[in-house]
Amino acid sequence: MNYPNKVTIGDITARDGFQHEEKFIPTAAKLWLLEQLVIAGFKHIEVSNFGNPRGMPQFGDVDDLFRGIRNSKRVKGLLDDVSLTAITIRERAIERAINARKEGYGPDRILLMVSTSEAHQKVNSGLPLDEYWKMCEEWVPKARDAGINVNGTVSTIWGCPIEGPTEMKDAIAFAKRWLEIGATDVEHADHDGSASPDRVFKYFSMLLDAFGSPDKHIVHFHTTRGWGLANVLAALQAGMTNYESTMGGIGGQPANFVDGVPVSGTGSYYYKDPNIVGLVSTEDMVVMMDEMGIDVGVDVDKVLEIGRMVERIIGRRLRSESIHNGRIPKELSGRG
Repeated sequence: MNYPNKVTIGDITARDGFQHEEKFIPTAAKLWLLEQLVIAGFKHIEVSNFGNPRGMPQFGDVDDLFRGIRNSKRVKGLLDDVSLTAITIRERAIERAINARKEGYGPDRILLMVSTSEAHQKVNSGLPLDEYWKMCEEWVPKARDAGINVNGTVSTIWGCPIEGPTEMKDAIAFAKRWLEIGATDVEHADHDGSASPDRVFKYFSMLLDAFGSPDKHIVHFHTTRGWGLANVLAALQAGMTNYESTMGGIGGQPANFVDGVPVSGTGSYYYKDPNIVGLVSTEDMVVMMDEMGIDVGVDVDKVLEIGRMVERIIGRRLRSESIHNGRIPKELSGRG
């Protein structure tokens, strides 16, 4: 088995994790989390979403969060090599991010997203694929000119919750197109848990055959059906070195019900059970990789500490085993 000696892990709890919660997570709690992630050593962190807060009220504090983390005394001097990301699916959100950047507090990086499934693309962005690509071709250069890096995400690689099976080769073509129009990196996402480990290995092997290097490519798995860490192992075996995840494995579609009020979110959930969704757990992934001898670049004990607190912030047991069972002991306790 051949694995990378070192990986980069981005934590996206504050955005992707909290977006599926049906209660508003207090801004102070989100800011605490962002600070702790920086202190733990994460160099890639998703902060929030500049999309319309009327439909996604969890993100109504996006400006406060970016200002808060930029001005935080707790992480003063630690942000120089940290990339803070905001999601910007449509034009207005990109424009808001650019303006925030010009005012000195905005994101270092924004994320746009295409799906290889036309139906999923329309649900997620409100535009058909051809129109969305046209929009990206206009706005990616504008973001880059403002000093913002751009992530181009490719979704429904292994299947679509609306249309069903998809062709993996289409995602390779989409990844090439992202880089051609100016994206600085590409996320390869299994947003509904459709990927199985054998096809994960096949896809990322295809990707490396096409690009030669994994440096500009990021692995993003949901674990809806419980395959998340198995898929991480398959991606490691293929040679991928960049991953992202959430504390407690939380996350999913933006909530369509927040603090007792129905909201639009991105429409009806396409999960059979919206409570059994989420990403790969950051805690479990870093513990597993560390046990395999892979340098994860973060303080593993600090990650578990953060995970336990996030569970208290959410108010229920989350999908992480490591925060309850800990790391594997490296020496005997001395008790007879």
